[in-house]
Amino acid sequence: MSGFLVFILFNMAYIDYYKILGVAKDASADDVKKAYRKLARKYHPDLNPNDKDANKHFQEVNEANEVLSDPEKRKKYDQYGENWQHADEFTQARNSQSQGAGQQQENSFASGDFSDFFESMFGGASFGAAGRSSSRGKTRFKGQDLHAEMELGLMDAFATHKQTITVNGKNLRITIPAGIVNGQVIKLKDQGMPGVNGGPAGDLYITFNLAAHPVFKRLDDDLYLNHEIDLYTAVLGGETTVETPGSKVKLKVSPGTQNGTKVRLKGKGFPAYKKEGEFGNLYVTYQVKLPTSLNARQRELFEELSKMQ
Repeated sequence: MSGFLVFILFNMAYIDYYKILGVAKDASADDVKKAYRKLARKYHPDLNPNDKDANKHFQEVNEANEVLSDPEKRKKYDQYGENWQHADEFTQARNSQSQGAGQQQENSFASGDFSDFFESMFGGASFGAAGRSSSRGKTRFKGQDLHAEMELGLMDAFATHKQTITVNGKNLRITIPAGIVNGQVIKLKDQGMPGVNGGPAGDLYITFNLAAHPVFKRLDDDLYLNHEIDLYTAVLGGETTVETPGSKVKLKVSPGTQNGTKVRLKGKGFPAYKKEGEFGNLYVTYQVKLPTSLNARQRELFEELSKMQ
């Protein structure tokens, strides 16, 4: 019987607990704890029902944490590493396991949650420092975060308004602040997946995608607009009406205005995000429109003007 036991021990594969948790061998206790919580939440059976692979990963993560979160177990594991089969402590661990089986059963994970490698090396499953106050299925986990995208027109972002978004089958009425920018992400606390075992709900992250506008171009809080004026207004001066977000403004055009002349309208741009009463500027670029069909008299006048230069 003892010969059979030795054969089993020496043919069990070494398990790299650092690799399972994705941490370096010199990882701090906090690093181990963070990695464990992240992976345990990812593979938790309550979030992956009927998923055998996830359940297997969950058990591996628990086992790795059981060793690396306990200073004594981690020290022993680091000391022997792949040469664990040759440690005299294995026999002692096996003996102590049988002597204290009744005491350990109360504080251990469910049967089968730990590999033969673990039980041979540490003599059974008892909680380490990080898991002493909880057992499988009892640990509180934050729910998974959700991510969504919302499409907006440029002018939709000009004023604060409410809009409904459907995420994971649930309709949420959200307030969209004026001045939101393309690609901006807003976090809605506790609107993600529900927590596990009484843990807090996850959060919802909404990314806003603003469509291009046919008239205005936005750069930060400033707006840019190309505006046509006729040749006669450009030459002689006059007035032109310019469209701004939500209103129309009359501008004076100076005589001899050149094509490409830029005019700044202070405070007529986009509202600054969450800065009440602050607006960017509107920059108007004049584009002089040349006449394309002149009558005989108009052509004659242009010819006379050309001869006067």
